[in-house]
Amino acid sequence: MTITIYGIKACDTMKKARSWLEANGVDHAFHDYKTKAIGRDTLEAWARSVGWETLLNRSGTTFRKLADADKADLDQAKAVALMLAQPSMIKRPVLDVDGRLIVGFKPETYAAALA
Repeated sequence: MTITIYGIKACDTMKKARSWLEANGVDHAFHDYKTKAIGRDTLEAWARSVGWETLLNRSGTTFRKLADADKADLDQAKAVALMLAQPSMIKRPVLDVDGRLIVGFKPETYAAALA
């Protein structure tokens, strides 16, 4: 099983998710999309898989500071462009378990997916 967790190292939710994986002996790779970036193809594939609405972190400071014009009339193309420009707008973490994506962290969801 190949497992990669995507996110930002300093994020509290990321820390909880990574700690959970480590405490449960789940071997995984970590991809920090703030330092390593994330490709357009990857983001577009994620958006097709889970929906751009799920991926876009609207509650974060980065999104809230956007001009109203940038927040208006959002669609997948615009959301992907925003997330590419500001990776902090990607909801965290994104866990890729053999191509199946889990967005966000809930211990019970991780436990079920990795059982």
